[in-house]
Amino acid sequence: MTDATREQIRLSDRILSALELALEQEDLKISEILTRALEQSMTRNTGGGEFIERRDYPPEIESAMNKLYELRDKIDAI
Repeated sequence: MTDATREQIRLSDRILSALELALEQEDLKISEILTRALEQSMTRNTGGGEFIERRDYPPEIESAMNKLYELRDKIDAI
């Protein structure tokens, strides 16, 4: 991987890939941990302690979040 390619890959992209895999494997605990990590990686270095996120998440993240909610509901129903 070249330095130019490495610079274009964001940490949040890697975490999202791991989150999608955890959701496929229906691993709720890891999915929740990765969701928190994803949120932190997307909002760090922005605005300080009272920062409020006002932008919409990209469709890929919205999809992952919906799958997480579905997995929570499925686990809670058991």
